[in-house]
Amino acid sequence: MQDFQEILAIASSIGWGAADILRSYYRGNGDQSLNVQYKQEDPVTAADLAVNQYILQKLQTELGEANFGYISEETYEEGKTKQLNSELVWIIDPLDGTRDFIEKTGEYAIHMALVKENRPVLAVVVVPELEKLYHAIKGEGAFVTTRNGKSLPVKVSSRERIQDLTLVVSRSHRNQRLEYLLQNLPCQNQKSVGSVGCKIATIVEQQADMYISLSGKSAPKDWDMAAPELILTEAGGKFTHFAGHVLQYNTGDINQWGGLLASNGQFHESLCQRAENILVNWDNQNN
Repeated sequence: MQDFQEILAIASSIGWGAADILRSYYRGNGDQSLNVQYKQEDPVTAADLAVNQYILQKLQTELGEANFGYISEETYEEGKTKQLNSELVWIIDPLDGTRDFIEKTGEYAIHMALVKENRPVLAVVVVPELEKLYHAIKGEGAFVTTRNGKSLPVKVSSRERIQDLTLVVSRSHRNQRLEYLLQNLPCQNQKSVGSVGCKIATIVEQQADMYISLSGKSAPKDWDMAAPELILTEAGGKFTHFAGHVLQYNTGDINQWGGLLASNGQFHESLCQRAENILVNWDNQNN
């Protein structure tokens, strides 16, 4: 089996190729139609499917299936109730931020994470419109690489006061319970960004400091979180449930239920506790 640096080089090359495909659809080149359809109220486009096929085909050609399992957003239906037994499992989102892709905000990303024993050990997040590829190997730091091959380390911000933190928020995944939580946090600076990958990119680029996910009728999935989580934690941040425990992947349930906090690490435990208390107040008022 190749070492992680070799695997990262393969995944990065595939990530750039996937970005080229997405940008072609994004610009409507040729006769390409997005052919938007809906799966459980979430949009799926021809671009999602084309990139999904490209990534899976390339990874399986380069790495095979003997030592690797594959979980992808567009193919998970086939075995969504079972945990893959492979020691190493790829968790892939070919197009994170499909709504932003359709609405042409530019805030969409490609996520590829390699998971071992339910935790990410290698990650690639590509933001095509920025022409940036973020990557990390567990224990080796996080980096951003541009198209010209220049690679630089990324590191989260440092703030002296909790009030100075900037929260990066979704445009579309909002409900009253989340709004109540956000309104009652001690930090009120907000920045709207699509795609979890793009949100985490803003944190490791020090343009924001934290992101909150709160499940409602549905929850974010493994492929939304696995790659961005490793990029953030290797850049010095933290990413946990409000209760403090780390996220688990490839467990047989692809949903990441509950409250999740991604941050620059400062005030992380305090913010988790405050969030839990605020939600208790909401639930007491509304039940």
